[in-house]
Amino acid sequence: MARAGIALGSNLGNRLDHLRAALTCLREIATPGEPVLIAPVYQTEPRFCPPESPDFYNTVLEIDFEGSAHELLTITQATETKLGRSRGSERNAPRVIDIDLLYLGDLCFNDGALVLPHPRISERRFVLQPLADIRPTLVLEGLDLPVAEILANLHTDEAPLVLVAEHP
Repeated sequence: MARAGIALGSNLGNRLDHLRAALTCLREIATPGEPVLIAPVYQTEPRFCPPESPDFYNTVLEIDFEGSAHELLTITQATETKLGRSRGSERNAPRVIDIDLLYLGDLCFNDGALVLPHPRISERRFVLQPLADIRPTLVLEGLDLPVAEILANLHTDEAPLVLVAEHP
């Protein structure tokens, strides 16, 4: 059993409802009796998306998970499909739901299909801020500083995040 950090984003339709639906699905795979940490929801500008893409709502949750990294990846991708995500040919196209694995315990993993910890956590305010809200002292494998310090030292051209909801 390991703690899994998972980022959620939505920039189509009722974004808050989509995040809530994903959270409901992911709570079902959490180890019973173990805490589920859920960050506030932030509105963020689209990054690396096609022009005119709508703003995202983003949050992060952390659960205990008893399976492998690939089992978790399979579950999260199936959840995306169940909630209406379609995978087109356009990279980073607007989407109903986006679920990204950030980490699974202290696992360092790269098999081409999955990289853990997520290779761009330390570059993304839209991930760092909600993660720092629930795990400010977390030090991920391969990073020398706690998440909150990485966020404090982040240099990016991202627009400031806007708090949407304390709890999704």
